[in-house]
Amino acid sequence: MNKTVKAVLRPLKGTITVPGDKSISHRSVMLGALSEGTTHVKGFLNGADCLSTISCFRKMGIDIELSADETEVVIHGRGIHGLNKPSDILDCGNSGTTTRLLSGILSAQDFDSEVTGDESIQKRPMKRVMTPLSQMGADITSKNANGCAPLMIKGSRLHGITYESPVASAQVKSAILFAGLYAEGDTTVIEPALSRNHSELMLEALGADVTTDILPDGRAKITVKKCDKLIAPKEVLEIPGDISSAAYFISAALLVSGSDIIIKNVGINPTRAGILKAYTQMGADLILENQHKSGSEDVADIHVRYSEHLSGTVIGGSLIPELIDELPVIAAVAARAEGDTLIRDASELKVKESNRIAVMVEGLKQVGIAAEETEDGMLIHGQGRTLKVGSGIIDTHKDHRIAMTFAILTLAGDETTEVSLADAECINISYPGFFEDLAKL
Repeated sequence: MNKTVKAVLRPLKGTITVPGDKSISHRSVMLGALSEGTTHVKGFLNGADCLSTISCFRKMGIDIELSADETEVVIHGRGIHGLNKPSDILDCGNSGTTTRLLSGILSAQDFDSEVTGDESIQKRPMKRVMTPLSQMGADITSKNANGCAPLMIKGSRLHGITYESPVASAQVKSAILFAGLYAEGDTTVIEPALSRNHSELMLEALGADVTTDILPDGRAKITVKKCDKLIAPKEVLEIPGDISSAAYFISAALLVSGSDIIIKNVGINPTRAGILKAYTQMGADLILENQHKSGSEDVADIHVRYSEHLSGTVIGGSLIPELIDELPVIAAVAARAEGDTLIRDASELKVKESNRIAVMVEGLKQVGIAAEETEDGMLIHGQGRTLKVGSGIIDTHKDHRIAMTFAILTLAGDETTEVSLADAECINISYPGFFEDLAKL
């Protein structure tokens, strides 16, 4: 399904609430299933990816109740050893998080399983989790011998390892830590910089022994001990709004003259809030209001106003893991900055739902914005307040973040601007109500 988006010729105004955090939603189901007791979740993200996680755990005997709008979930945990052999192949849909984290859990079970996904998942690299899990004693193979799903997993006895991850990836880290819950001895992951830490926070809240240390050279060392029991939380788990979803509205306000919006109840976990740092660095008018804690997570309302002057900048290094999913929309906003913006150290973008470096540069050029691919990122030549967004057809490559990025960028065009988004339904992967929420502003 293609969707045509036109520019808005008036400011964006108002207050909205974005759906629950995708990463936390996935983990609430996984760790809730492995806990003793009932986990009650509110603010669950009802996107296709998170529903894939629910489907997989239901196939392993976990009773999961969903409210009519699928934003409230009750998980009846069966304990860390309570999963059953799945009744069918576990289909993760388009979800890399489900595929990789589930692989860690399944590696330690007393049954065999097969994990697969859609066409995109079957092209995404899984050796990054297969390698460390195999070092722990897992028997995990790629069915097509190409390092991708489908994955054949034979349940095995695991032992702890110390693994130096070449990438700062929460998916890789979490797969190892989840396997480490079952492994004899300590399991340690050392990553180049601390990636998003929702797994560690949730594990600690449920009673696991997990520690995080930042080494003198800036690397992060995370260790989990074998765990006999996780205890479901007594309080309702309130999932904050996803900053990756809020990013599109923050960016829209920076692109459309005169805009002034508030996004309520957004998670601002320091390992996720890099977009706020990057935009502040560029000169954006951003204020955090009503800062508070929701469980283990930091939460705030984000107040953003159109900023007359944005400056090009360099985004790289340890900041990249904090905003990896937001880099496409940051690249779009960089087109409105004065001067060039260089995004570097971001090779991880090549192995997302699409090669987001190539696809973003291709799309930016399609609507008349000068940009170049680099070996590990991209260079965007900003036009300042004279930004001209042309009409065109964007091949989203069925990547939800690409589709939402160009929907937002189109708003900054003039009365002649029309952009057609190919396969726009991919947005349902993470944000089913995106266009409705945009219309509210």
